[in-house]
Amino acid sequence: MSRIGPPLRATDAQDSLLEEPDGALIARAGENPEAFGVLYERYVDRIYSYIYYRTGNHHDAEDLTSHTFHRAFQHVPRYVDRGLPFSAWLYRIAHNLLANWHRDRSRRQFVSIDDLILPSHQREDPVMVTQQNEDQSRLLAVVRRLPPERQHLIVLKFVEEMSNAEIAQVMGRTEGAIKSLYHRTLVALREELTNTSADESSQREHEVG
Repeated sequence: MSRIGPPLRATDAQDSLLEEPDGALIARAGENPEAFGVLYERYVDRIYSYIYYRTGNHHDAEDLTSHTFHRAFQHVPRYVDRGLPFSAWLYRIAHNLLANWHRDRSRRQFVSIDDLILPSHQREDPVMVTQQNEDQSRLLAVVRRLPPERQHLIVLKFVEEMSNAEIAQVMGRTEGAIKSLYHRTLVALREELTNTSADESSQREHEVG
């Protein structure tokens, strides 16, 4: 991604904070912009990528990423550690801004689910893309048919590699609700894959016959 805003040159103050854990930086961030700057550098790329997956264009992704960190800076003095990573709080802010973005524009533009799941080097190499196995292609086709909420869950679970507790905070649900949604999603995927395989087998038999 392109850097949000002009390139930042680390100051001596920031250099001394680079090894500090998130908790120590959060405690200082309300009164020390340098501490928040270190948090920004740690998480800006991940937040940008998450937003880009949901908007599908770089301009809006950069704008919403900037708003996410601006809002985080405003509210970090009131941040409460609930035993989850600081990044989960940032994702929650981004999630809320994205909800407003979609609602205000009455549109949903998503990057292809292929772009989310396939490694970048495979996306860029046409030869490797054509050699993807049939099972993966079938899975991608099924995932694309899922409701947006379930696609969102899959992005957080398998692309962002979040825990159920982190996903719950981002999506504004209880951890139990996320576990239930995840289970239903896997069941739906399994059923769809089974049906797809059966349809393909039937089609092959018909072609042979």
